[in-house]
Amino acid sequence: MTQDMIAGIGAVDTRSLVDKVEMNLIDFFIKQELSPGDVIPKELELAQVMGVSRTVIRESLNRLKTMGLIESIKHKGTLIKSPDLPQILQKSMIPNILNQRSLRDAFELRLVLEVGMADLVVRRITDQDLEELRQIVSNEDSPSADTLFDVDYEVRFHGKLYDITGNETLRGFQQLLLPVFNYVYSSGLIHKTGVHKKYVSHRGLVEILAERDASRFRKGMRQHLENHFNRIFN
Repeated sequence: MTQDMIAGIGAVDTRSLVDKVEMNLIDFFIKQELSPGDVIPKELELAQVMGVSRTVIRESLNRLKTMGLIESIKHKGTLIKSPDLPQILQKSMIPNILNQRSLRDAFELRLVLEVGMADLVVRRITDQDLEELRQIVSNEDSPSADTLFDVDYEVRFHGKLYDITGNETLRGFQQLLLPVFNYVYSSGLIHKTGVHKKYVSHRGLVEILAERDASRFRKGMRQHLENHFNRIFN
């Protein structure tokens, strides 16, 4: 048999019927330009139009509900929903079964988020926020690069920064990363000796924030977080 003859054989679609229905439904939502709050056809209607059983339709819809794309509301039916991306990702964020690469990726995501949100923090921070941050760091024993901070203290400080942004999606991503953050502390991964050129403590970050200088705060946050990152992954 020649290569030309073999090339003419098409690949078999190995996706399950539920997979195909799920993708067809998503394609339908897109083509119809449905928005959050729009009602989608009922199970029976979908089954008749797509030529499959209601069981297949139901399983496909359940998958879409798990993804946060649709929701069922009593007396209204099944509606399009705006998905909560961090919440969806959090369902699979189980730190002890993540490999080293995935843990590294998660910490890189944290570094990118917290360095990148510097402009929002500086623009939106109030005098009251600044005072709250000063209260949080008031008992910081040592501002040295080798200090291992209590995880609750870390969460309070960095959580306050996320709150200051006023961005709900950013807050959601912080919640998404908390299990990884707790795991790294409890597992002992962070107890390695830090490799750093220059370090900025929490207290130092607060003083930079008091100057309302986004560029300096961005640099300071990078120097603060890279110490943690290098301690774990280098």
